[in-house]
Amino acid sequence: MVRSTRVFAMLLAILVMALLMAAGCTAPPPVPPAAAPAADAGAAGAAASTELNLLCTPQVEWCEGMKAEFEKVHPDITVNFVRMSSGESLTRLRNEKDNPQFDIWWGGPIDSFVAATQEDLLEPYDSPNLANLANPALYKDPDNHWAGVYVGSLGFATNQNWLDEHPGAEPPRSWADLLKPEFQGQIMVAHPSSSGTSYTAMCTILQMQGEDAGWDFLRGYAGQVLQFTKSGAAPAGFVGQGEAAVGIVFSHDIVAQIENGYPLVLTFPEEGTGYEIGGMGIVKGAKHLDAAKKWFDWALEPATQELGPKYKAYQAPTVTGASASRPELLEVNLINYDFDYCGTNKKAFVDKFTNEIAGAEDLKE
Repeated sequence: MVRSTRVFAMLLAILVMALLMAAGCTAPPPVPPAAAPAADAGAAGAAASTELNLLCTPQVEWCEGMKAEFEKVHPDITVNFVRMSSGESLTRLRNEKDNPQFDIWWGGPIDSFVAATQEDLLEPYDSPNLANLANPALYKDPDNHWAGVYVGSLGFATNQNWLDEHPGAEPPRSWADLLKPEFQGQIMVAHPSSSGTSYTAMCTILQMQGEDAGWDFLRGYAGQVLQFTKSGAAPAGFVGQGEAAVGIVFSHDIVAQIENGYPLVLTFPEEGTGYEIGGMGIVKGAKHLDAAKKWFDWALEPATQELGPKYKAYQAPTVTGASASRPELLEVNLINYDFDYCGTNKKAFVDKFTNEIAGAEDLKE
């Protein structure tokens, strides 16, 4: 009897051990879908951005229009924009280099984009729509840090009422005309430290006349100025209101003020005028990079570049398939403007003008 009890106890112990071992080898239950590893979510792609922070350099009306048009195409993205002049924009990007607050910079002469590229402030992007550019050698950075989105030429805006009140005076038709006695204290232009428009005019003169003669001319030219403005387009409005006789502005901005009903006469320097390629570039370290790429692609579509006149912007397009609203604004004597020269020397030239010719205090807005 004792032996039978011992055998039974031994068999029971073996059975318990076997059951325990079987339980230890049982596969764990499958992980519920909600607890799937994070890597699976990454493989499917990160969540798309729902906002885009835009640094916008053209006039506010066009910035607002582009925001609205982009949001129609991408209703899942809200565009937050700040309007700043070209010089202000470049300074802002420099100051925020370690913690960028914008995703993309749109508009303004590419001299500033060249400078931004050299300072490592822009992210290269090989957009498929770069293939739409009519002249890739001219309209984009070789390494795709920026692309051109419009073209505009410099001109002179003269107030017709002022001309009527000064018999014998004529609108300027050369850079030298700006130094005529009748225009003493009658010229308005933006300051090159804040405005890409004004910097384009300054670098145009330096290229046409050479630096020595060019700086001498700029000293005389600054002496004719009633007041420097902050924005490049502003002088057209002020001259239209009769605050001065002549403004030096991109011609499309003069046309916009004529469309607004101001009594302005548009002329061009016959010996040659400078021009801008308005650029755009993705900010390095953009927090909404996917949304910035969508804007970049969209801005290089023909339909997008034909939106300008809807918002009183008459620049010429840079892509094939888009029609210029005012082609005559480029049918003038354009110089062979050297964007690399002007972009590389921008800081030095602006500093020289500011420190030696005219300071940047109390700019009219």
